[in-house]
Amino acid sequence: MRHEVTLPSGTSIPALGIGTWHTAETSIPRQRLREIDAIQTGISAGMTLIDTAEMYSNGKSEQLVGDATRNCDRSKLFLTSKVYPWNAGREHIFASCAASLERLQTDYLDLYLLHWRGSVPLEETVECMEELVHRGMIRAWGVSNFDTADMEELWKLPNADHCQVDEVLYHVGSRGIEYSLVPWLRDHGVAVMAYCPLAQGGTLHVQHTPLLNDPTLLSLAQKHHVTSAQIMLAWAIRDTHTIAIPMSTSSHHMRQNALADDLTLDHDDLALLDEAFPAPTHKVDLATQ
Repeated sequence: MRHEVTLPSGTSIPALGIGTWHTAETSIPRQRLREIDAIQTGISAGMTLIDTAEMYSNGKSEQLVGDATRNCDRSKLFLTSKVYPWNAGREHIFASCAASLERLQTDYLDLYLLHWRGSVPLEETVECMEELVHRGMIRAWGVSNFDTADMEELWKLPNADHCQVDEVLYHVGSRGIEYSLVPWLRDHGVAVMAYCPLAQGGTLHVQHTPLLNDPTLLSLAQKHHVTSAQIMLAWAIRDTHTIAIPMSTSSHHMRQNALADDLTLDHDDLALLDEAFPAPTHKVDLATQ
């Protein structure tokens, strides 16, 4: 079973993709080849959505993705990158996007995101995103690290409803967005893209450390004959609204990540996870790292 999420544009994309934060951080050739092989393994397993950013390793992650996908059928890929907030205005965004395209060895991005809010007015960024679409440099645009108030401010602008996704930190141990942000995004048709859905190996923004060894996750993993990481990913994509982009530099782990797409958690499983990792009952500040 391959889970998909339909964007506001009508484009259907895999609910499970590949993240690249913290890749290309070493110049060791063997490690680079290992990371390329991991990305290619993920693509072969159906994880054809790849998320990166000009920030990641100062553009080297984009270069890594470009090398990994050089011989792929571009039409089968969904490439996402992100622009620094200080590059998200008319003075720099077109050059920044062009540089990302060059590093990725592609003519266009399927999705281009504002990485987080900065001093450039949102109205200017939206106008520039629309211009990038008009020029054919990107197919669509979205935002990242936007909380509910940010989305409400964005939505007052012309063409704001062209926003496809909000990419935010989200995993079973960090559910703060569920209180107000997720309902707002669903009401307005904007998809959630969950970065760090495995909590960076189970240590990011969690009260249970290490998360991958949590008894509830381990018991469900035993029940389904999978790993606790696969339980976390199946939980992240349990609806038709959320895209999860786990990062792995290991082909073995990438294959395991892809297999989570075949796992469906039942009502009892979800109830156990809700008990172990309760949803928020009040507004929680957006977690970013």
